[in-house]
Amino acid sequence: MILPDILAPGLQLVFCGTAPSRVSAAKGAYYANPGNAFWPTLVKVGLVPPGWRAADFRRVNELGLGLTDLNKVEIGNDVDLTPAGFDIPGFQAKMRAHRPAAIAFTSKNGARLFLGPRAHLPWGRHPLDWEGIALFVLPSPSGQARGSFSLAPWQEAAAFVAARRPAPVIGLGRD
Repeated sequence: MILPDILAPGLQLVFCGTAPSRVSAAKGAYYANPGNAFWPTLVKVGLVPPGWRAADFRRVNELGLGLTDLNKVEIGNDVDLTPAGFDIPGFQAKMRAHRPAAIAFTSKNGARLFLGPRAHLPWGRHPLDWEGIALFVLPSPSGQARGSFSLAPWQEAAAFVAARRPAPVIGLGRD
């Protein structure tokens, strides 16, 4: 395993990539390439506080978020990965065990690997859930995919999380 899963029972949203990039593997952190927009995007959509970056990845469970990849044994761009490296049954077992409210694939390729090559994959919330878990298909935050990046699907996933977070309790003190 190149990067550890950052999972816990009952998370609001688990981000699932295909595999770590070479830079992420070398730095030992998810989405660690400076050209990757993952962490700045999470800040923009309000899922993590300002200032969070790849080095903070182990703390995402504190915010109801998780991180994993479909391929836990290889590194590189999707074209560098082999079919044997993807463990879809293992990923499904992890999701069944942890039961997040939603899974967000950080690329159409990741969603396609999970849902099958013929799956209809619009950006944003997928029309079908998987075993009661909402699915999101997000544009890749990779610098190599910058031309097709859109913030709107990420905002949709953030709104899903915000709607599930408990409202702060105000005014419990006595006057």
